[in-house]
Amino acid sequence: MPRISAFYGIVISMYHDDHLPPHFHADHAGRGAAFSLDGELLVGEIHPRAARLVREWAGQHLDELEENWIRARRGLGLVRITPLE
Repeated sequence: MPRISAFYGIVISMYHDDHLPPHFHADHAGRGAAFSLDGELLVGEIHPRAARLVREWAGQHLDELEENWIRARRGLGLVRITPLE
């Protein structure tokens, strides 16, 4: 699974040819969750503080996440996204 960003121990990834709806994966401290591109938790569980950071990051990078989703669906390489600072 291509890693597109990482910050505060959270790794953000996106699969090629993944199922709808458009989403990304966040892994933190041995737990994982899938989030919609706008940061809504879809499935899984990570620490609430980590989930808040993921939502904040997604809100800052929605356009880039949408572009990566399109690239992933087309089988193209994904672009790294700036981490949350």
